[in-house]
Amino acid sequence: MEVAKPAIFNGEVGRVGGFVTACRLYLRIKMREATVEEQVFWILSHVQGGTADIWKENVIEELEVGEIEYEMAEEFLTVLKKEFGGGEEEAVKAAELRKMEQRGKTMEEFVQEFKRAARGSGYKGRKLMEVENPPTSIEQWYKRAMALDRN
Repeated sequence: MEVAKPAIFNGEVGRVGGFVTACRLYLRIKMREATVEEQVFWILSHVQGGTADIWKENVIEELEVGEIEYEMAEEFLTVLKKEFGGGEEEAVKAAELRKMEQRGKTMEEFVQEFKRAARGSGYKGRKLMEVENPPTSIEQWYKRAMALDRN
C-alpha cells in the first residue's frame, strides 16, 4: 500500500496538527514493526528549517545522551505538538473559524473544512441552541449568531 510521507515541518504553528496527523498515519501503516527510537528519528528527519531546526538539534542531543526516552512514538508526537502549538493552537483555530467562507466550495467541502478547523478550537457549537427564545427565521438566526460571536 502506498502512503504519502508528511511534508517537511518547519515549526509553523498552523501546520503542526497536519504534520502530526500525517506522521501518525505513516507510522501506523508503514512503520509498525520499527522500534520507537527508529520512529522518533524518522519523524525528526521530517522536521527541518525555521524554528524547528534548533529544537530538533536539542532533542537529538537529549536522545543521544539518554536525557529523554519515549515508550511510544505517540508520546513524542504529543511533545512536538505542544512545543509548536505553543498553547496558541486553540486561538489560531478559533480565528480560522471566524475567517472561513464557503466561496466556490460545495456545502460538503465546506462542512468538512469547518469540522477540521473546529477540532482543537474549543468551539462547542451549543450557544445558539441554548439561548432563550430560539430564533424562528433565518434572519433571526443570522443576527443571533453575529451577536454571540461579538461576545
